[in-house]
Amino acid sequence: MILKLDNKDKKMANSILNVQLPAYMEEAKLINFEGIPQLKDNVESIRDSKEVFIGYVIEHDLKGFLAYSEGDNEYQICRLVVHPSCFKQGIARKLVHYFLNEIAKKKKVIVSTGSDNLPAINLYKTFGFKFHKKIEVAPNFFISLFENLSDH
Repeated sequence: MILKLDNKDKKMANSILNVQLPAYMEEAKLINFEGIPQLKDNVESIRDSKEVFIGYVIEHDLKGFLAYSEGDNEYQICRLVVHPSCFKQGIARKLVHYFLNEIAKKKKVIVSTGSDNLPAINLYKTFGFKFHKKIEVAPNFFISLFENLSDH
């Protein structure tokens, strides 16, 4: 089930962190970059986040989540993570599908990921995201920005 998460709640912030940290540790290995900012998060930074969190929950257990921000003309997917024990179960796909169809509707959506994160890039491409540009965020480390301009 997908539902909105209250990241201000300390227990929920802890659950978010318990999914986020192992997921981003796996991504760090995949893209060979330990500097992912979300690896520095703690319960307080999750509670202080202005992002909106939606989670994929099975039997009251958070398995993955998507966090986003909304601007005047667009949404930005800020985080999309699945606990490593739940990889390859379609959870990220379900979260993106829900977000595009139930929340973003016809607004532009932008997302960025490590340029070497092929699983994430391929997922976004299946939803019609198009490559926009590459940005060097650390010496010899690039992120790729994608946009989805289509009607979801």
